[in-house]
Parts: sequence; structure tokens; C-alpha cells
Amino acid sequence: MASGLDNEFKTLHEFVKAARMRLDPVLWDYLVGGSETETTLKRNRMAIDSIGFRPRILNDVSNIDPSSTFMGKKVRLPVLIAPVGGLPSFSPGGGVTVAKGARAFGIPMILSSVNAAQIEEIGKQEPGFNIFQLYVRGDEAFIDSHADRVVAAGYDAFCFTVDSAIYSRRERDISKRAQLPWRGTVGGLKFQAGLSWKGIERFKKKYKIPLIIKGIATAEDARMAVEHGVEVVYVSNHGGRQLDHGRGSIDVLPEVVDAIKGRAKIVVDGGFYRGSDIIKAITLGADMVGLGRLYCYAMAAAGAPGIERMLEILENEVISSLGLLGVTSFEQLDRSYLHFGAPVVTEPHVHSAFPHLNLADPGYGGR
Repeated sequence: MASGLDNEFKTLHEFVKAARMRLDPVLWDYLVGGSETETTLKRNRMAIDSIGFRPRILNDVSNIDPSSTFMGKKVRLPVLIAPVGGLPSFSPGGGVTVAKGARAFGIPMILSSVNAAQIEEIGKQEPGFNIFQLYVRGDEAFIDSHADRVVAAGYDAFCFTVDSAIYSRRERDISKRAQLPWRGTVGGLKFQAGLSWKGIERFKKKYKIPLIIKGIATAEDARMAVEHGVEVVYVSNHGGRQLDHGRGSIDVLPEVVDAIKGRAKIVVDGGFYRGSDIIKAITLGADMVGLGRLYCYAMAAAGAPGIERMLEILENEVISSLGLLGVTSFEQLDRSYLHFGAPVVTEPHVHSAFPHLNLADPGYGGR
């Protein structure tokens, strides 16, 4: 099924422009911002941009396959839709809209518990490759009630986000006194802060559904996750929105890969916007790359077809880059195709992956 938006959107940065036109300024700042100085957010891009390519030539690249497999299922691209709160603010339908776009293209979606009211609706209407992510806002009964619903709705995996024990200080929002109701109430935060490895152990003993731990930032915690039977380790710094002055996610990836040694699948997110970004992550050992802001731009711009069209363009970029590297699939790549420490030529920021984007054009607001 094609998106039907081939003429309306030709490049990925066009989704960013369209989203900027449609979104309320407060919501826009929530989407593009990070915590405090936004150093972690910028390092995500700096880390990706500092990796160069070492292409090989005179190989037959007339037939390129950018697909992959994840958790036993074939995926059209090794990318997934990362969990984002407040989805109805970006487009009517919220999580259902996202699920439609993901299913139409053929990749997994992780639904945030902020949108938990749609668990059953998505499971029934969009029975694709669905995963549920939980912020812990209650006791063990709270966790189990969500897990029971997810299992009954036929989801493929369950995910705990573990880098949000404390709410970060997102100064873009604070300085504008922004009220974002989906961020929850203070009363429930103690349960997220109290989540520990004992809670992970309890969950694994009670439920057979595959478990993902999102928010891993060190080799030490990656090893702990595997030792607790976690099937998927998700390397993430929350898009630079939690701990400030963290490392770029792709800088963390190699030590996690070396620590896990193939004992679990690996997902990574944090500043990934282009086909070349996807290739770098997979080459370094990730199984999947999470997309966050990028699909929100597409969703705000054109709903489910917008998400599908964004993925079509991303797929075209992947195919082009694979061919120019001299390979026909991700399986043929190894670290010899990468050069580390390449000069960064664009000042890193949330949109530095789009050098042709100029949001200062009349009608588009500031960068």
C-alpha cells in the first residue's frame, strides 16, 4: 500500500516545515526541546555526524534489499516507532493513527502508556507489530493490570522505560509556563522512582511476553538486563530530554553490543533522522533504530499517510546509501565500512540533519 503523498512530500525536511505550520508553539517546543542546556540532544547528532563512511566499489548493487527481521518477524526497514506521549495533540486518532502508518509500511510501533486508553483499540483495529511501553505510576497491581491488557490484546512485547525516575527540567517548557497534562501528576512519580531490578525480576517470573528495557546507557546496565532475562536492550537517552550532559546514543552503542555478545536484541534511538543514520547504527550492531520526533513531524503534517510517506522516503535514502557503499543488504556491512572521528561540518542541533531546512522563512517561525 502506497501513501499517495509522493508529490506533496519529496524530502524529509518538508515534514518538519509542515509540522511547524500546523502545531501550536507550545507543543512545537515540547517536541523539539531537550532538558536544561540541551547538550545531550546536541551530542546525539554530533555523535552520528562524527562517523564517516568507507565505501567499496565495483560490486553488483543492482538488487538491494533493505529489509530485516526483529523478534522473529520480517520488517521492511530495521526501524520502529518509538513511544511518545500526547499523540492526539499531533493528530486526531493518536496512537491509532500511528499504528495505521506503521502497519501500512511494515514496521513495529511502541505505544506509550500515556496513550494507554488505546491499547485494546489498536490491538483490534491495527493488529500489526505492536509493543506497549509503561511508565510506572502505581504499585505492582498497576503494572500487572497494564500487562494483562497488553497480553490480552495480542501485543508482541512489553517495554519499561527506565531513564525517567525523576522528571527532567525542560527549560523550553518551564520558561513558557507550558501546561502539558500528559506529563502526569507528582503523586505518581514515586512509583517510577522506586522501580528496580527486583521489579524486573518479578515481572519476568510472572509474564512470558518478551520484555524490553528502554533507557540503557552503559555496558554495565546492559549486562544486568541480560542477566535478568530481558530479551531486548533499548539504548536511549530519551532524545536528550532526561539527563543533561549525557553521551550521544550511538557513542554508547558499541560498548553495549560488546557487553551483550548476542544474548539479546538491541534497539537504539536518539537523533536518528536519515537513511545514512540508520545504516551507521545497524553497522555498529543495533538490530533496530527507534524514530521519535521524525514520525511526530510526519504525523502532524499528514496523519497516518504522512508517517507512511516519511518511511518511504527514509527507505529510499537507505537503499541509495547501501548501494553507494557497495552492498546490497545490511548483512554485508561491518565496522570496516565506518570511519570514526570524521570532522563534524554542521553545528549539531535538533534539526542539523536537515541543512536545507530554513524555518526562518516567512510563515515558519524560528529554528
